Amino acid sequence: MSAAIQKFDEGRLMKVLVAPIVSEKATMVAEKSNAVTFKVLQDATKYEIKAAVELMFKVEVKGVSVVNTKGKTKRFGKSVGRRDNVRKAYVMLKPGQELNLNGEAA
Repeated sequence: MSAAIQKFDEGRLMKVLVAPIVSEKATMVAEKSNAVTFKVLQDATKYEIKAAVELMFKVEVKGVSVVNTKGKTKRFGKSVGRRDNVRKAYVMLKPGQELNLNGEAA
């Protein structure tokens, strides 16, 4: 496990995970398949995401699935704007592993 973390620059790993995604869908996935959802950098790889989660939360990761979502075009009066593209990572944890995002002791 520590060998995987050493391959990457630790400063970069700290920036890979942008924010946790807390939504109905993310909660359903978490309950069903022991997975946590994160918003990640556009150029982050699955291996970087795995190493970052293991480094920051001290848990063992079973697998990582990544989804790229295109930003929607929205209108604000006459002007047309666009939301940012989002890259989401679904991080599956090994059985028995738990990740608590709200900072409370389990």
